[in-house]
Amino acid sequence: MNHPAPPRSIHSARGFIFDIDGTLALADQSLNGYQPLPGAVEIVQLLSERDIPFVAFTNGSTKTPSQLSAALQSAGIPVSGHQALTPPAVAVSLFKRKGYQRLLVLGGEGVWRPLSEAGFDIVVSPERADDADAVFIGWYPEFRLADLDAACRAVWNGAELYTVSTAPYVASRQGRILGISGALTAAITSVTGKTGVIVGKPAPAAFEVARSLLGLQPEEIAIVGDDPTLENAMAHQGGAISVGVHTGLASADDFARLPSGQRPHYSLTGVHELLTMLR
Repeated sequence: MNHPAPPRSIHSARGFIFDIDGTLALADQSLNGYQPLPGAVEIVQLLSERDIPFVAFTNGSTKTPSQLSAALQSAGIPVSGHQALTPPAVAVSLFKRKGYQRLLVLGGEGVWRPLSEAGFDIVVSPERADDADAVFIGWYPEFRLADLDAACRAVWNGAELYTVSTAPYVASRQGRILGISGALTAAITSVTGKTGVIVGKPAPAAFEVARSLLGLQPEEIAIVGDDPTLENAMAHQGGAISVGVHTGLASADDFARLPSGQRPHYSLTGVHELLTMLR
């Protein structure tokens, strides 16, 4: 179902930003083993056939974009490496503008490798980097006390604090799973008093990177996702069309309870319904 009289028709969208977990697919609790949601394969194929640009943008950082692309393709969802976007790619753009050089990273390969390949001097926690320009937190289920200690010491010495996301949970086939980067950021903030800057959705920097990949203006883009506070919020903040789906974290009632100016322009049962609208 969609809200009456949306201000812009979905047919005016010239490009799409899709969330992954809870929108195009659902993974297991380790965020592996994607299974496509109804309509996901077909809508990606349809857009490709029509030469309509899209990106698949996750706040997850377990994988590099190329690894994410491979995982989605293994599930039958044809997303290429240049169409897959993760928060570390946003961080690369942001950190270059800030002039950072040395970074302390809390996270696995999906977090540190894009930064390393971009030329930053990377120190992976629990190794210390008290002289780091910034601390960057991503998916890190193996964290220990030494990691928190290293991060806090860098922040105490002047490092800025960044995180892929502060979302408390993400959607999986087993239901909600803990948003580890948010929990780690909260722990470091509680000790240092430094608030973490989000580089993933719904940050303006995240939308700008995704928008630049599409080569479109904000009003030409539709953002499709299951989280009212992430994709839907990013769409409203950026001036894009918001499409909320009910296959992940939020139900139709959750979207409907939002203030009128914050509801998605379209509230749909899933991307299969969006597929029907676009055909």
